[in-house]
Amino acid sequence: MSSLFLALLRDHRRHPWNVLLSILGVALGVAVVVGVDLANSSASRAFELSLDAVSGHATHQVLGGPAGLDEAVYTRLRLAGVRDSAPVVEGHVQIRGETLTLLGLDPFAEAPFRSYAAGLQGGGMTGLITSDDGVALSRRAAHRLGLEAGEDFTLEVLGERQRVTLETVLDHDDPALDGILVADIAHAQGLLDRVGRLDRIDLILKDRAAVQRVRALLPPGADLVRTEGRNEATLQLARAFQVNLAAMSLLALLVGGFLVYNTMIFSVLRRRRLLAMLRMQGMTGGELGRRVMAEALVVGLVGTLLGLLAGTFIGRFLLQMVTRTISDMYFVLSVTGLALSPWVLLKGLALGLGATAVAALGPAWEAARVSPRDALSRSHLEHRVGRLIPWLGLAGVGLMVLGLALILWPSRSLVLGFVALFTLILGYALLVPPGLMALSRGLAPVMGGVFGAMGRMAARGVSAGLSRSALAVAALAVAVSATIGVGVMVSSFRTTVDDWLGQTLQGDVYVSAPGRSSLGLNPLLPDAARPRLQALEAVQAVSTARRVPVQSPRGTLELMAVDPAPRTPEGYRFRSGERRAAWEALARRDAVIVSEPLAWRLQLHTGDRLTLRTDRGLRDFEIVGVVQEYGSDRGLVTIHRDRYDRYWDDPGVASLALFLDPGIPRARALADVREAVAGLDDPVLVTPTGEIREEAMAVFDRTFAITHVLRLLTVGVAFVGVLSALMALQLERAREHAVLRATGVTPRELGAMVALQSVLLGLAAGLFAIPLGLLMSDVLIDVINRRSFGWSMAHSVPWGVLADGLWLAVAAALLAGAYPGYRMSRARPAEHLREE
Repeated sequence: MSSLFLALLRDHRRHPWNVLLSILGVALGVAVVVGVDLANSSASRAFELSLDAVSGHATHQVLGGPAGLDEAVYTRLRLAGVRDSAPVVEGHVQIRGETLTLLGLDPFAEAPFRSYAAGLQGGGMTGLITSDDGVALSRRAAHRLGLEAGEDFTLEVLGERQRVTLETVLDHDDPALDGILVADIAHAQGLLDRVGRLDRIDLILKDRAAVQRVRALLPPGADLVRTEGRNEATLQLARAFQVNLAAMSLLALLVGGFLVYNTMIFSVLRRRRLLAMLRMQGMTGGELGRRVMAEALVVGLVGTLLGLLAGTFIGRFLLQMVTRTISDMYFVLSVTGLALSPWVLLKGLALGLGATAVAALGPAWEAARVSPRDALSRSHLEHRVGRLIPWLGLAGVGLMVLGLALILWPSRSLVLGFVALFTLILGYALLVPPGLMALSRGLAPVMGGVFGAMGRMAARGVSAGLSRSALAVAALAVAVSATIGVGVMVSSFRTTVDDWLGQTLQGDVYVSAPGRSSLGLNPLLPDAARPRLQALEAVQAVSTARRVPVQSPRGTLELMAVDPAPRTPEGYRFRSGERRAAWEALARRDAVIVSEPLAWRLQLHTGDRLTLRTDRGLRDFEIVGVVQEYGSDRGLVTIHRDRYDRYWDDPGVASLALFLDPGIPRARALADVREAVAGLDDPVLVTPTGEIREEAMAVFDRTFAITHVLRLLTVGVAFVGVLSALMALQLERAREHAVLRATGVTPRELGAMVALQSVLLGLAAGLFAIPLGLLMSDVLIDVINRRSFGWSMAHSVPWGVLADGLWLAVAAALLAGAYPGYRMSRARPAEHLREE
């Protein structure tokens, strides 16, 4: 065994690139998985900590309708002896470009609920209560924002700038406080325009009797919910998004597994002569197999450790993109650092070593079973590979049939969808070797006619070295197919959303109040805004909207109350139900329209009943239609404004859609609108439809920016695999190339042949990637996204994405073959023709 170890070690010293590329491939695959996992877990952990900091030790919460709770509800609970209770007002503010959660608390009632309440005692509490503008920040948040105790600064809330004073710096190391600004509840009510109202009441209830007692004290419009269930529902919003990112990272690891297999099988095949000589000297097949497996695990361990280190850096970069996406789509999230979870690192270690072990099984088996006579014959190897081609094709077809069966299986499981996707990918990868053999043989006459003998030899060399070239092409094809599949999915989604916005935004100009007061609740327009705008000559019609969270037995839902204009119904695309009948039902009876994601998530259909908690108690509403909607993946319930006013005490309006007279120039009409709202007491935003559409698409592009990064990382992993394959292939053909040089082939001609071969491999990978990429896009659109978010979308195949995939494969192969080609053209024929 020591002789075997020394022989293998000496071989690695002579050809270090083989093991280095293998280590690099494992490291890249592990780094992508660990980076995405760290970014996801850090964002989830940050939000969990934020929820804990906001909710504290509360077991239950009393929630009101869209207008919140009257302070009298809290007074009633306290007078009834419910002592473990605390009022809360919550909203969002911006300080020096950073969004924080404003938490209005009663310092006298906080001790049982939030651990950092101790920092509000003594002078700190007095400062918050007695000061008209006092607020509190954690020490780390104050340092990050460049603030000191006693300093005045400006914050932006509801579109207005307010001067406040940092009265108290919380001496608490909890990182969850980094995104929270604390104020006395009376001060917070003034800042958020919630005077006399509460967002919720936190409670600590120890038994069922206490729960029943509180329920009996609540008015009809209030609801008692468990804090744990409400927080979990909020966390679920972004979970599907994070699962999709994790799947993309596992795809990179899958390509990395191809790379490890490539490198290890090349390592065994390249050393077949050495292994045969060791067998003739007495080594057993089992000893060789175990040594190859041990060698692979050492490579995997080194690559995995490097991948864990690189993954932390990738995770820091991806964390900002994940945080921005979650803040755009779900909830405001402040993450100040990467949480290095031991579980994530252990999972990365297990994945790296596991992928390496699985990839090395084939090479170890090859090393163990090869006979000395066969090992010395390259033709025997290629002949055996040729006999395997039909079986690989059958196995590939079988796996693809299995994958299609899993897709067609009636299930809503997202995990099963990803299993089906990866089964299809593996099955297709097994079809690449037969396809490559057929393609190279078919192109040999064409390349011979165009490039002469060198072109014909380049094409034949691909099929002659199928044991090497097929694996490299399969790895590159899978990586490029991922870029095509995700690119087509993103393009289809973008086209669908753009078309939906074009139809939904029926108004010409939208008027709204800036900012938002709390999660899911938009601030109100001044009461004088609507009559002023309706009186304008340029305004033909006005529709109103108010989007609020409401409670239901099935969790918190988003409700949008609409007072429609004549053209408003035209902005709704119905998946079920009829447009005209649905809007007539909304105006005449207790009916609602639900969005497609909500219908998917709660399994609702037209004709079903949806129960909502109103200010008059629980009320059933008939579902008269299901419509497409891409503004929220949690779903939306649309109700007529007349019904909303009947059951909820919330007369405010959050936004107006103005329909302008086409006979009046647009610039003049906009000027009249802006002039009409300029004299209002509160600031108002006037936004043309085109600007809203552009901003929405900008948010969309930011959301999917991270997928483009993962696509590039995946192709980078495949590029290393192609480089490894081409270097191994050219090294093994050193004698063949030397014979060509000796018969008169010039170095330039030899380099051109290697370049042609590289282009052919890249072209084959690109062509094979297109069908797989289109298949992947279909699965991503119709299965993965459907099961993740409930969205349906039209398929759009931009030819640019397909062309980019083909160009990317050819460019990657050509770059990877540049160095081997240069090396072979500079080699001395005599050295490779010499026999021992």
